[in-house]
Amino acid sequence: MSRDKYVSPLSERYASKEMQYIFSPDMKFKTWRKLWIALAETEKELGLKDADGNPRITDEQIEELKSHVEDINYDVAREREKLVRHDVMSHVYAYGQQCPKAAGIIHLGATSCYVGDNTDVIIMTEAMKLVRTKLINVINELAKFADTYKDLPTLAFTHFQPAQPTTVGKRATLWMQELLLDLADLEYMIGQQKLLGCKGTTGTQASFLELFEGDHETVKKIDGKIAEKMGFAACYPVSGQTYSRKVDARVLNVLSGIAMSAHKFSNDIRLLQHLKEVEEPFEKNQIGSSAMAYKRNPMRSERIASLSDYVMADALNPAIVASTQWFERTLDDSANKRISVPEAFLAIDGILDLYLNVVDGLVVYDKVIYQHFMKEIPFMATENIMMDAVKRGGNRQELHEKIREYSMIAGEQVKKYGNENNLVELIACDSAFGMTREEIEALLDPKNFVGRAPEQTAEFLAEQIQPILDANKDILGVKAEINV
Repeated sequence: MSRDKYVSPLSERYASKEMQYIFSPDMKFKTWRKLWIALAETEKELGLKDADGNPRITDEQIEELKSHVEDINYDVAREREKLVRHDVMSHVYAYGQQCPKAAGIIHLGATSCYVGDNTDVIIMTEAMKLVRTKLINVINELAKFADTYKDLPTLAFTHFQPAQPTTVGKRATLWMQELLLDLADLEYMIGQQKLLGCKGTTGTQASFLELFEGDHETVKKIDGKIAEKMGFAACYPVSGQTYSRKVDARVLNVLSGIAMSAHKFSNDIRLLQHLKEVEEPFEKNQIGSSAMAYKRNPMRSERIASLSDYVMADALNPAIVASTQWFERTLDDSANKRISVPEAFLAIDGILDLYLNVVDGLVVYDKVIYQHFMKEIPFMATENIMMDAVKRGGNRQELHEKIREYSMIAGEQVKKYGNENNLVELIACDSAFGMTREEIEALLDPKNFVGRAPEQTAEFLAEQIQPILDANKDILGVKAEINV
């Protein structure tokens, strides 16, 4: 680790090795070289000739290029860039130093965006695939949690006030539902990715029309061939020098959506941990506070929230860039997108690793949940109690007023004096209800108040989640490593 210069926490603390590699210099510059090979192969296959009518590109040249895809001479490129102040031409030069026979045909007819923009699309696509893998694994862990606790009643909250009960598992389906929306958006964007292709300086392919002596039909084939060689279905049909920067904005909007969902989950866990109902993993030697040794802070969930804030804010960057591009190209996008796009992916990668880690180790304290439940359930059960008393011959209007009065008294005991909820006792002592304490308490079984929550959970898992998991069995089982 370097100690004399800034190092991004995204690399040192949060993002996985896999995501870091996708945005690494090796991935970038090896892809540049693969694109140069694809271009040379395409030009050869389309019959590019030299001034004497001989093939301009040979098999020998292409093989030479292929033999040096991996061993990038970074030192040569670095020194050359100091001289010419141009990263693409520096790497063209460095590649040519390793491939003297092919040096003259590297980057033939192309502009810098041929390697730069096509590589950006390739890298974003690979990064989205990794995000998809981790997102599905989070959904898988949440599904296990929801299934385990689908029948466990718990207080639900509206406005963070106790409301009609649900189950712990049903609450987890709400987190999953949001992730399903994110997965749909992510898969759509993966399927939408197209390469820039090879369009030249203003997107007109004029340089290639000149290379192929005005043969429009041949030039039309270039983009399709390059796309196929690089594993894509198509290139954008029209462009300026670059692909539309709205592509970056659309991709980061998907990442922002995942961040929104993760943030919401982390909020719920932090609140539940405050209530001591559910707790995120806490390791044996973990320190919660430097001052308060007893504390068990939900630091993983807090980190999810913190990184999610960053991703949601970062999504504004490509939106501004896309909206301020001039005509066929301007360079005020470059420095911004070099930072904003990789960092959004590195952050969302860290978020999903944390999400996976938290769900995999969630601890549920059912006794505390039951205790909280029973403090509130007498209020919620009053309608059931009243209806049962009416069946026994009571007057509904009279009983309703009595319950209202007793509820106020019981509420005052709880909030003003810190006593237990004595609503059941008050009702049992009133002969107008005709019910014993035991009969009233029999109505207070938590399972009587959760509606279809267990069934909804089981149906959601079977109908919405399981088909996704079945279709993605080969990518399940990912375990997250948390650095700090």
